[in-house]
Amino acid sequence: MKNKTFTTILLGAVAAVSLAGCSPAAKQGAPSEAGTTAAQGAAQTETGANQGDETDASSPGGETGSAHYTVGIGQFAVHGSLDNCREGFIQGLAEEGIVEGENLTILYENANADGAASSQIAANFLSNKADLICAIATPMAQSAYSAARKSGLPVIYTAVTDPVAAELANADKTPVGEVTGTSDKLPVTEQLAMIREVLPDATKIGIMYSTSEVNSLSAIEEYKAAAAEYGFEIVESGVSSTAEVPLAADQLVEKVDCINNLTDNTVVSALQVVLDAAGKKGIPVFGSEIEQVKAGCLASVGLDYVELGKQTGRMAAKVLKGEAKAGELSFEIIEGGSFYGNTKAAEQLGITLPESLVSGAAEMFDDIAP
Repeated sequence: MKNKTFTTILLGAVAAVSLAGCSPAAKQGAPSEAGTTAAQGAAQTETGANQGDETDASSPGGETGSAHYTVGIGQFAVHGSLDNCREGFIQGLAEEGIVEGENLTILYENANADGAASSQIAANFLSNKADLICAIATPMAQSAYSAARKSGLPVIYTAVTDPVAAELANADKTPVGEVTGTSDKLPVTEQLAMIREVLPDATKIGIMYSTSEVNSLSAIEEYKAAAAEYGFEIVESGVSSTAEVPLAADQLVEKVDCINNLTDNTVVSALQVVLDAAGKKGIPVFGSEIEQVKAGCLASVGLDYVELGKQTGRMAAKVLKGEAKAGELSFEIIEGGSFYGNTKAAEQLGITLPESLVSGAAEMFDDIAP
């Protein structure tokens, strides 16, 4: 009887130790609600708790089938191209076996083009013990890396036009720390060639940009350097906030033959204001990606931001699985651009898009999205 009692006690002690060892996974599977709206926090907590019961480990670098990951996605502003990046990023993770609702909890916050909010969002992700931050757009990436640098938490960015100018990478594309991602560097010469083909008599292209976004400053310089080769002069107009866009747009359309929109987050957030001002003067607005063309820009040789996001997601998966550190991965650039056109916008402007462009278009739109 004594031996039987001793064995029972010993087995009970082993079981208690085993259960205690599992508790961190359950804890990480249920992130706190700080930094989210009440509804978001409740949903994330519920999802995390359910997933915590189903998984055996929670630290990055384990087997995909057993590990559970928490990823904070910080987006700088609300507009189509950045939304597409987020969608693609989640798809890219899923392609690598990291699937929301199975072994992935996503904490998502949007800064609404507010730099101070970007910093707070990054701090929230740190306090919620995220395994990785995905930062969408340059200001968000800068804030995320600044907040995460001391902790070594990896930051994977996307839609950063010039990572070197943003001080996120060295001149040879290598990271400055545990930070890397993908660049949405614009196909500048292809865009200028397209504008020349559509508007053979145009001489002045207006470009509006945010003076606080280093990605836009970099793009402006590249356009200015290449414009003369295509017979254009760049007329630039800087703004510091969306509140300045209406007046700047009214002034710009008086000076130019067309407007070329960048992927500038501040200006894109007020794209309809630019389109309205240009439309009153019969001035075409060219976009930089598909969502701007859907919204009423005449045409673009632009990037597919869903694909850019997927590429970013695949990079993040490598880091989460422990296959590489963020600091070991050079940033990547999506190659080439595709032609997108809007026949409704062309009709309103009295312009016929050249068949040479239309015939090879990735997509054409016959309406303007509301």
